[in-house]
Amino acid sequence: MESNQPRSVVALAVIAAALGFFVDAYDLLLYSIVRNQSLAGIGLTDSMILDVGIDLLNAQLVGMLAGGVAWGVLGDIYGRRSVLFGSITLYSIATFVNGYAQDVTIYAACRFTAGFGLAGELGAGVTLVSELMSKENRGYGTMIVAAVGVLGVVTASLIGDIFPWRTAYFIGGVLGFMLLLLRLGVRESTLFNSVKNRPVSRGNFPALFTSAARLKKYACLILVAMPIWYVIGILITFSPEIGGYLGLNNPPKAGTAIMLYYLALTLGDLTNGFLSQRYKSRKKIIAVFMALTVLFCACYFTIGGKGLIVFYSICFLVGWSSGYWAVFVTVSAEQFGTNLRATVAVTAPNFVRGLTTILTIAFKTLKSHMGAVPGAIVIGAVTILFAFLSLKLLEETYGKDLDYIEDI
Repeated sequence: MESNQPRSVVALAVIAAALGFFVDAYDLLLYSIVRNQSLAGIGLTDSMILDVGIDLLNAQLVGMLAGGVAWGVLGDIYGRRSVLFGSITLYSIATFVNGYAQDVTIYAACRFTAGFGLAGELGAGVTLVSELMSKENRGYGTMIVAAVGVLGVVTASLIGDIFPWRTAYFIGGVLGFMLLLLRLGVRESTLFNSVKNRPVSRGNFPALFTSAARLKKYACLILVAMPIWYVIGILITFSPEIGGYLGLNNPPKAGTAIMLYYLALTLGDLTNGFLSQRYKSRKKIIAVFMALTVLFCACYFTIGGKGLIVFYSICFLVGWSSGYWAVFVTVSAEQFGTNLRATVAVTAPNFVRGLTTILTIAFKTLKSHMGAVPGAIVIGAVTILFAFLSLKLLEETYGKDLDYIEDI
């Protein structure tokens, strides 16, 4: 089914989705930047900051898991547009209030709520863009979304470094409210409108687990994206500790490694979006970049200890090679019918984020038994192996007609 929407309608939907990714990137990086400053600002001692910081990150991840299910289901029941309004409203309020936090309890509640709200952004936006654009050109929409995500990384880096942490959260909330106003003109997906009054089951999340075929497809989607969060969850987050074990006399700064990683990740998304259109294949391009991730991870462990510049350069390269996040969300939207599309496109990326806790727990366990570097290598090898096997089982979705429903 070709899109016959006016260009202005499609353009506004792409801008709305792109700015949603902007907010997503801004928030994820901003917390990492202001974490120590903000926790010290509410009275925590240096010895408490690491443990409490992890707890707050987990609160945000749990919020994303819960929000992913909620917004995904709502997106298939009430429409993609409703999610774009509800998610950004909740996120904006929580982030603005976060600037007033005076204790850990309020901070954690804000992080959970912001994570819950943010969970619907990218998946709902990409679903809407995929359904409004033609099947041949929707990959270009992903490419634009990724390009704007780069600006979210840069903005968070600048604001987090220049302004006090409370002001940085206030700015994030205001940016969200501005995005909300922009979305007033966004139209609903024509594909969703065509099925909303039909007697079909929509947003049926349990249906993903009651069919062996759907469950296999859904699990493969999640596993394909796990290398991205292996890199950020272990290699980048714990870069100061791993860098020390690799022999660096001056341990890397986590904030610098995270900034370089996210900047490269979004540039990688841009590259993936372009190449998937140029070569008319999602799977082949993802496979190539997964192979490059293996290469750069090997460089991380073998030559990363030769100096800070080398280490940071590898962090950038491994971020670029694992930058198929936006294309992964597009593939998620393309794998399922209109009555389950938003549910999958919103829940899958948030399940990937949430399952990162399993990787970090495994790293903590293996670190105590075999050391930090061997433990990280083992986890990476297993994660990437499963990702390659899962990618092989997924269908190619470039140019796929999305005008169909799942038989539930």
